Amino acid sequence: MLSTQSRARFALAMMWCLFAACAGSVRAQPGSVEVTRVVEREVNVGHRVVGTVMPIRSSTVGTAVDGRVLEFLVNVGDAVRDRQPLARLRTGTLEIELKAAQVELTLRQEELRELENGSRPEEVSEAQARMRAAQAIRQNESSNLRRLEQLVQRQAVNPTDLDDARARAESTGQILISLQAALSRIESGPRAEQIAQATARVALQEAQVELIEDRILKYTIYSPFDGFVTAEHTEVGEWISNADPIVDVIALDRVEILCNVPAEQAVRLQRGRDVRIEFQELPGEVFTGRIDQVVPIADRRTRTFPVNIRLQNRINDGRPLLLAGMLASAVLPTGDRSVMPLVPKDALVLNGSRRYVFVVEPISGTKGSATVRSVPVTLGVSDAELVQVDGALKAGDVVVVRGNERLKPGQEVSVTATAESDTSVAD
Repeated sequence: MLSTQSRARFALAMMWCLFAACAGSVRAQPGSVEVTRVVEREVNVGHRVVGTVMPIRSSTVGTAVDGRVLEFLVNVGDAVRDRQPLARLRTGTLEIELKAAQVELTLRQEELRELENGSRPEEVSEAQARMRAAQAIRQNESSNLRRLEQLVQRQAVNPTDLDDARARAESTGQILISLQAALSRIESGPRAEQIAQATARVALQEAQVELIEDRILKYTIYSPFDGFVTAEHTEVGEWISNADPIVDVIALDRVEILCNVPAEQAVRLQRGRDVRIEFQELPGEVFTGRIDQVVPIADRRTRTFPVNIRLQNRINDGRPLLLAGMLASAVLPTGDRSVMPLVPKDALVLNGSRRYVFVVEPISGTKGSATVRSVPVTLGVSDAELVQVDGALKAGDVVVVRGNERLKPGQEVSVTATAESDTSVAD
């Protein structure tokens, strides 16, 4: 029988044999890749300049009112969204004013509603009853007056009594006229002018409420755009006055590379041209920006012209890849024109400071299968989605653009697709 030690050695040997067999099986399986051909095009030779990453937008967010800080809602470095609250001030007195204004508005609205609804049936009935009562009194006084006039003619009463009867009859007549007018007014309802005045009072009070609400809104300070907080200028409990700063916010979804370029290069630059940009801190990344402005006035000290290059940034897990203040190396297309090889950016494999591409070499006698070899390159200018490269490449060479991340020199690959119809690998 085998000893315990012998059995352990035997088991270890079997494991190594199994691992070797599996590894050989994996190596035997070719990787699937997509390819395209190297092209040659006349481009400008690049000149390298150094620039600084600047935010596209920056703002010192202040307050439009006086007040004490009730809440301070952000910290330096926080990502903020457009219209996100940054801080709130105390609004106790304004809240009381708003409630009073809202109550007053309700009163004005009810007054208007009362006028618009017109007279109630009960009011009309009451006015009609008063007018009928006045008519009855008027008839009675008229009858008394006629009777006294007859008695005076017979000298049966004092003429003074007749004068009193005439005065009462005239008075009751006027009262009747007044009640008739009142009944007509009640039946007609409010005048258009009264409704217009009440409507104006409602509008005036609504404006007062909106004014107070707007003042309350100003006691909350909001972010003006998507960005990042870079400075705090106050704290909870501090008193701040109108126009005092609260925070600094910068936008980094896009950035601007500010370069100072000598005149002989500046005159060759055009807006809209692509520019390749590298960052020492990001050796595994290749960026392409676009010239936005060539400022047509030189710095008096350096005699260089400011050039602004716009570049799309990437935000990963709430953190920007490119940070404001980083140094950038831009390759400007300002040299003489020359025919050079170009490859898509996806063909580049970046490994620290090393840059290379995988060239596909067909295996004789097979269709669609090939091996790859790595070709070191140095990068030049950008031209749309292509990058000029300098290395052992020529027009027509087939390079890998998909699936090149894990390739190794000499590895067998299976070409599954080409970037263009005329870039298939020869048999």
